[in-house]
Amino acid sequence: MDFDDSDAVRGAQIPKVARGFQLHPGARTFWLTGLSGAGKSTLASGVITSLREDGVGAYSLDGDIMRSGLCKDLGFSPEARSENIRRIAEVAKLLNHAGLIVIVAAISPLESDRAQARSIVGEDRFFEIYVKADLNTCIGRDPKGLYARALKGEISNFTGISAAYDPPKAPALVIETGKTSLIDSLAQFKSFLMSHTANL
Repeated sequence: MDFDDSDAVRGAQIPKVARGFQLHPGARTFWLTGLSGAGKSTLASGVITSLREDGVGAYSLDGDIMRSGLCKDLGFSPEARSENIRRIAEVAKLLNHAGLIVIVAAISPLESDRAQARSIVGEDRFFEIYVKADLNTCIGRDPKGLYARALKGEISNFTGISAAYDPPKAPALVIETGKTSLIDSLAQFKSFLMSHTANL
């Protein structure tokens, strides 16, 4: 397993919460943002699996999966992207209130939209995590073939090519997947997550 999101997305299912899982009244949302191919879905899937093995109640909201259901009516205009993020944030808020730790994996390219998500989830519950890989690294991975199509002009408003990405100015955590192995990146993410949920 490496930072190729294709396997994580193709085989991903939002995990069901089994009986006996530990719920947290003050559960948090860990919002992974970064370019397509940076490794957001891979990290989310890996840490969710680890948390579930530990008996921790956690839920993953993957941007691609959300767009296949709840957000399938949305396009990729700035307004549609904003509404997409708003819906994901509202779901994350509800899951947090139910006692579930939430990991969101969504490009969420605009700082203003991420700020909106933070305000919806709640300042004390929201942690913005920058999954960082430079554009060339992401193009080289291109797990879904999207960059190739975008570079040919077949996809408009594609983040990093024909649409802007605003890097987080003050993320709670930066995971540099272009420089760090998957194993180390997963360990870094889980350690951060657990350090911010241990006392819940």
